[in-house]
Amino acid sequence: MMESAQFVIFAGLVIGLVYGAVGLLSGFCLMSSMRGFLADGDGRLVRTYALAIAVAIAASQFFAGNGMVDLGKSIYLQPTFSVPVLFLGGLLFGYGMVLSNGCGSRALVLLGRGNLRSFVVVIVLGIAAQMTLKGLIAPARIALVQASQATVSANSLPSLLATLGLTETISRALAAIVIVVTLVLFAFAHPAFRRSPGQIAAGVVVGLLVASGWFVTGYLGADDFNPVPVTSLTFIAPIADSLQYAMLSTGLTLNFGIATVAGVFAGSLVTALATGRFHLEGYSSPRHMLRSASGAALMGIGGVMAFGCSIGQGLTGVSTLALGSFVALAGILLGTAAGLRGSLRVQPLAVA
Repeated sequence: MMESAQFVIFAGLVIGLVYGAVGLLSGFCLMSSMRGFLADGDGRLVRTYALAIAVAIAASQFFAGNGMVDLGKSIYLQPTFSVPVLFLGGLLFGYGMVLSNGCGSRALVLLGRGNLRSFVVVIVLGIAAQMTLKGLIAPARIALVQASQATVSANSLPSLLATLGLTETISRALAAIVIVVTLVLFAFAHPAFRRSPGQIAAGVVVGLLVASGWFVTGYLGADDFNPVPVTSLTFIAPIADSLQYAMLSTGLTLNFGIATVAGVFAGSLVTALATGRFHLEGYSSPRHMLRSASGAALMGIGGVMAFGCSIGQGLTGVSTLALGSFVALAGILLGTAAGLRGSLRVQPLAVA
């Protein structure tokens, strides 16, 4: 029999494998979704993302409402947080995502397909994230948080509704139902999305993967003698931890996040090889590389400030209905939109 910590690591690997395969086959990515929605007139991918959020919220809140997972133990539902830092971090991450042509999870998926540009993105993102977490940039981040953080009486939508006199059960159900129904209606109101069974399946599967992460770490991995952090799919800190583990494995231990990162890469690689999608790609010019690396650095710094990425906050954090997660997601969406439209738009690279 596996110990709970070992089972959590194994489950993280499996969740990552599935995410890597689904991500490669469906093109699941917030940046691609926003580009299709804002620039190319194709709204299918953004509906896939919306459906994933809906499924993640519904399943995660079901677990929480039935006492199977205590989402309050996650990093998202804390009584003290900094709205300015969360929003600024989201802005930096979103804009960096456009510069790098994808988020951290997408970079792992593309790396498995043979995209060598994504190798640079993953490495730079991990280094920048580690610098912001524990290195040279950490003191500035901590000072910003300490100067702007506030203690709130309500840190989630259910707790905010509870201030109106509603019970915890009704508040949770009402908040979840309103958001889930709105997102599902938004997704299926689009005729092209309704005719895309692959995109529908991708949204459902990714949403269930988020809930599975909560269930694995918060329920199956619960052990009073050897507790594991209650978490789910997220990629900024895990990519940084994975790089550190690769260099210093004898002084570190595996965890859910590192296993998930490895799983995403392996799942994409196996799927790419099995479907004939694997092919090596590189940069078109030094300028292309500089832009990509700059975006990766912004994602690493911004992702740490925002407590997550387009997956870590956009799906996993939002599935807890934490107010801070909605702030971070708003910053990510605005930063991405700024990179795709308007005066700050990232211009296409000239073809040599």
